[in-house]
Amino acid sequence: MTLSDIADGLEVTAQQRDRGVASVDATAGTQTSLRERLAEFGDELPCDAASAATIVEGHVAGRSVGDGARAAGVAPVTAAKTLHLLGCEGVSPLTPRAHDILRDWLSADLSRTEAKELAGASETEFALATFVETHDPLDGARAVVEGFRSNDRTTEDALAEARSDVTELF
Repeated sequence: MTLSDIADGLEVTAQQRDRGVASVDATAGTQTSLRERLAEFGDELPCDAASAATIVEGHVAGRSVGDGARAAGVAPVTAAKTLHLLGCEGVSPLTPRAHDILRDWLSADLSRTEAKELAGASETEFALATFVETHDPLDGARAVVEGFRSNDRTTEDALAEARSDVTELF
C-alpha cells in the first residue's frame, strides 16, 4: 500500500469545525461513585456504604485502620472487617504462623484457649483473625476498591516524571 492509496478519499476543507477541548477528570465524583458502588454490598457489610467509603478512602490514602474507623464513626474492628470483606489485604492482626494455629482450632485440633495462647493474641485480635479466616471477600468488591485506588490522584506525584533525579546530575 502506497501513501497515495492511504490518502485516497481525503479532502481538504477551507474550514475547521470547533469541537471544543476534550477533557477527562477521573477525580470528579470519585467519592460519590465509590459510595454508590459500595451500596450494592451494603447488606453484606458490617457498616453502611457511606462509612465503608470513608474507611476505604482512608485506607487508600495510607492512614491506619483506626484513623479510618474514627473518620467513619465506627469501631476499628468494624473497619477492619469492612476492609477484609472489600478485598483489602493485611487487616488481620496475626502472623502467618498464628493463622496456622487458628486454622488448627477451627478444625478442632486445638482448644480455643490453647490456640489463643499459642497465637499470642488478645481476645479482640483472635476474634478479628477468626472473622478473616472464616469469611471470604465479597464477589466483585475488590474490583470496586481497585478501581477507586487507580482513580485516586492523592497517592501519585503528578510531576514525578518531570523532575530529574539526584543521580542525573553527575
